[in-house]
Amino acid sequence: MADSPAVRIPLDPKEQPILDKLLAVRVKLELLKQDRSTYVKSQDVVDLYDEVVEQVVILNDIRATGAKRLEQNRVDTVLDDCFQLISLAYMTIGKNHEAPAVYSFVSTTKRLLDHLKEATFYSPKDLDSIGARLKDCQRYLERGKEAYSPHLLTLLDARIDVCQEVLAELELNLSLLTPDLAPKYDKLVSILRSLSACNTRSNFPTAEVDDYLEQLKEIDQELKPYGILAYESTGTKEDKIAEMTEKLTISMNHPQPAPKAKQLLETLLQRNFVWVVKMKEKQGRIAPAFKDTYDKLLRIRNELEKLCLTQAWSLRETDLWNYQRQLDRVDESRVDGNFLDALGRPAELYEQRTLLYLLRKSYATIYQLIVSSEPVSEALLPIYNQLTTLRKCLLEVKKLGGVSSPRELYPYSMKLNSIDNMRKDGKFMVGDEIPDGQGSVTVLLEECFELAYDLRNDAEDSSEADKGSGSESGNESPPK
Repeated sequence: MADSPAVRIPLDPKEQPILDKLLAVRVKLELLKQDRSTYVKSQDVVDLYDEVVEQVVILNDIRATGAKRLEQNRVDTVLDDCFQLISLAYMTIGKNHEAPAVYSFVSTTKRLLDHLKEATFYSPKDLDSIGARLKDCQRYLERGKEAYSPHLLTLLDARIDVCQEVLAELELNLSLLTPDLAPKYDKLVSILRSLSACNTRSNFPTAEVDDYLEQLKEIDQELKPYGILAYESTGTKEDKIAEMTEKLTISMNHPQPAPKAKQLLETLLQRNFVWVVKMKEKQGRIAPAFKDTYDKLLRIRNELEKLCLTQAWSLRETDLWNYQRQLDRVDESRVDGNFLDALGRPAELYEQRTLLYLLRKSYATIYQLIVSSEPVSEALLPIYNQLTTLRKCLLEVKKLGGVSSPRELYPYSMKLNSIDNMRKDGKFMVGDEIPDGQGSVTVLLEECFELAYDLRNDAEDSSEADKGSGSESGNESPPK
């Protein structure tokens, strides 16, 4: 079973039956997730959702008094597991735009926002993406008011509001960036992330790090006319590094609600330079006390990145739950934001930053996998993926100038017709079920047919034009 955050035993014996039933539901959800011999069936997921909501109603009645309403114990943790699994299962069956599917996205988004806030440096594009998706979630909740439990909708509304508050705070921190400084800020954020990625390679890429250092020096020169300086010291290299480290420590210990653009860029520039020095000094060597945590986070990051490459063909969204639980376990083991060794001593800057990068990168990848999940049932994904590939091929053929003869389109037409013939009364059936995602698959099929039709017409028109040109040439009188 996946790691779950440490929890307390329920204080109220009345909650024990609820815990027992939720544990039973969680086991069913885990078995459903692990069974690859068949597709996840919509009705199975909906039935388990109903069982969980039934327990939520009972729990709310028990905790109706003010003091108990804020209680957090093992029941809440197992309940969160159940909702997370149900949320991902809803995505697996193609119900991405239904209220239960929102739960996992909002939980992941909250984690990501908290880490962006802690990091203090992020791209406006990060915030734009999150803001747009939160608005989508609000629309899904509004649309599901009649279909889903008010207990779930109220919970999700509250969590979205919390995300919106953190998002607004993060947007405020970037609000004083001027149009001419914003691109330089973005570039510095990008370099900082790229450096951290270099730092987790199996072989330390010295040449690549040196290239980023040169880019930093160029940006440093570009920012000087704005009065933005990484350092003021004219002494040795060690003096400059010491000054930047001191300034960086002060700015991190005394953050401002909305820092001036000058301060924001100075601190980010200093962080980049200091990070390059630390990386070159350590060359990817992690202290033994934190090696196990590093290896675990590196494995999770690598596995998630592989899923990004094969998502359309191999990802079952419920698989993400195992990764979420393991990451939450690591994240919640920190004390005051610090990773601790077995003796309770905080990690040095190098280990701290490296572990945080892997943790944040993994959360960001889970976010991306959830966002890019298609609203198509797992049962229809093979057809959807085939049509996606066909569409790409047809668009590429069109981009390269089309075909010289309609006969060249025969393989595409044959495949499209075979997929079209799979429909019964206009629906793609799997057994007796009509899986979700019919609209997405049908639109894609029609688009492929339209592309093939246009290419065929273009080829026929071109052929007719060639024949007409040849006929006119044959009718011309020979010169006397």
